[in-house]
Amino acid sequence: MDGKNDPYLAALALVLREKRKSMGLSQEELAHRAGLSMRYVSLLESCRHQPTLATLRGLSAGLGLPLSALLAEVEARL
Repeated sequence: MDGKNDPYLAALALVLREKRKSMGLSQEELAHRAGLSMRYVSLLESCRHQPTLATLRGLSAGLGLPLSALLAEVEARL
């Protein structure tokens, strides 16, 4: 699914990329922490896939954030 026209997915992609980079993590490292493939993280960061709730939980854990904090940051970008 291409989410480039979806502002929520675009905000999520931006937040994921910024958080990952601020922690000094590669896409591969975040993927490992979140239990995902590097390709999937890349797709999310480029707005080309819509994550499930389970994926969002894994990503937030991989970033060391509560899911609510990750989603609040996404909401703040809208």
